[in-house]
Amino acid sequence: MYTQDCQEVSKQVVCGIELAGVDPKVIKSIFGTRQWAPYSENCMVGCAHDCRYCYAKANAIQYKRSTPQDWKNEKLRPNILQKKFHKRDGVIMVPSSHDVTPAHLSECLAFLKNVLSPGNEVLIVTKPHLDCVRAICSELACYKDKILFRFTIGSSHSSTLKFWEPNAPDFPERLESLKYAFSEGYQTSVSSEPMLDDNIGDVINQVSPFVTDKIWLGKANLLPSRLALNRENDPATIQKANELIGWQKDENMKQLYSKYKDNPQIEWKASIKKVVGLNI
Repeated sequence: MYTQDCQEVSKQVVCGIELAGVDPKVIKSIFGTRQWAPYSENCMVGCAHDCRYCYAKANAIQYKRSTPQDWKNEKLRPNILQKKFHKRDGVIMVPSSHDVTPAHLSECLAFLKNVLSPGNEVLIVTKPHLDCVRAICSELACYKDKILFRFTIGSSHSSTLKFWEPNAPDFPERLESLKYAFSEGYQTSVSSEPMLDDNIGDVINQVSPFVTDKIWLGKANLLPSRLALNRENDPATIQKANELIGWQKDENMKQLYSKYKDNPQIEWKASIKKVVGLNI
């Protein structure tokens, strides 16, 4: 299991994250956003949500582009709002290494308009703030047929979300955001990657009536390595990480797959596909 001396082992560096005893070819398949979109774009550096397990934070710390303390201080990328986009053959995920937060909503809206204006299809991935979702739905209404929302909801328990994603919205706000986007006629989906507890069925039951696309299920990938890089090594985090790793063992993932494999709304991230023998 995960212990505070987990870094005292032989490591490889893959995608900017230190790993132990993991085949890099497998990691290349698991990491990234390619299951969702061939392209990704970001306008900010850092993220106010400051999630404990954040892969983007770990990556930035690994390559000395940020520190654990500074990551939550969001900054607009220099000259990013002047970037010219062209029509791409495939969906663009926006954002992939930060989030759409109230403090920089206007900048994110301007950036999204720039990405959408050439006719691109955009996947907006966010731990949603209701005010932000309302603004996006209003300001980008003329691009409605080119937008798919994907709201990250890894638990229906706000206390669990608060622990792992300390500055992100609680469960009721995320659910209300999903309902709002759905009511406004937008395409909607949910990402439960990472699943943050063993009651993901409650998330599925509550969100499914408001999902027009898919509900994605995935494990908390490389949790010890990410937490170590993000300096999340306190005893409470270690205990909760061990509990989550214990629940996400192969036997339980196979049971989860068996329960939902015939549900047409459910899609599986590579971390679970590998366990149950599906092609990645």
